[in-house]
Amino acid sequence: MKYQALAAALVLSAQAAPLTAQSQARSQQNPDGGSPRTTARPTIVLVHGGFVDGSGWAGVFEILRKDGFNVAIVQNPTISLAGDVAATQSVINAQTGPVILVGHSYGGVVITEAGNDPKVAALVYIAAFAPDSGESVATLIKNPPPGAPVPPILPPREGFLYLDKAKFAAAFAADVEAKTAGFMAESQVPWGLDALNGSVTEAAWKTKPSWYLVATDDKMIPPDAQRLMSKRAGATVVETKGSHALYVSRPAPVAALIKQAAATITTTASK
Repeated sequence: MKYQALAAALVLSAQAAPLTAQSQARSQQNPDGGSPRTTARPTIVLVHGGFVDGSGWAGVFEILRKDGFNVAIVQNPTISLAGDVAATQSVINAQTGPVILVGHSYGGVVITEAGNDPKVAALVYIAAFAPDSGESVATLIKNPPPGAPVPPILPPREGFLYLDKAKFAAAFAADVEAKTAGFMAESQVPWGLDALNGSVTEAAWKTKPSWYLVATDDKMIPPDAQRLMSKRAGATVVETKGSHALYVSRPAPVAALIKQAAATITTTASK
């Protein structure tokens, strides 16, 4: 894929696919077909996206741990979707009870696939891709809408993508403290083209309850595209001001939505 086409493609089209609302009556399902029914407090598993690593979850992690949650953080290689799903699956396997998967950006693709594990009780998307079966980031981001901002993607190097360091903050982390955003730009993790092109085999949001936090100032995934994906998934949606990196800049509303999901599935299961 040529750079010009790739850079333009990395804005998700709000018109990429027809969207239909899914039933939200999923929290009553059992391990054979969906969410486990349990009153045990779930473990929160945080899954990062492309260009970053798991350290960006620090603020969310601290809030959740302070509130008594067990929290695990996945470190995705971001070389291929299969590899990232395997890394997430390993963390799920290490837990003894129900799990809530939380995915940011490309991490939403990972949790959509990994979320089919019987231990997974719910999915939480944070300014994330929420693909359907057979979709990948590459298929979702075709035909960007006119006027949508184009992420500053550099030409691929040896099968990996990077953001222009000089433009990283404005595009990815506009509301993150300047020193932190600068470090994120310098320490960014290469995002593999194989991860970009990896397709979901079965979308877990079809059988698991989901929540979605829309970042209304996002310059990487247009807010309207986030709204359409969340509607298609039948998700409970909350909107808040914030850049694509709102999980770094605004950990409180991110943690609040995760806690809402945890409270809902626990309460539902106890009935």
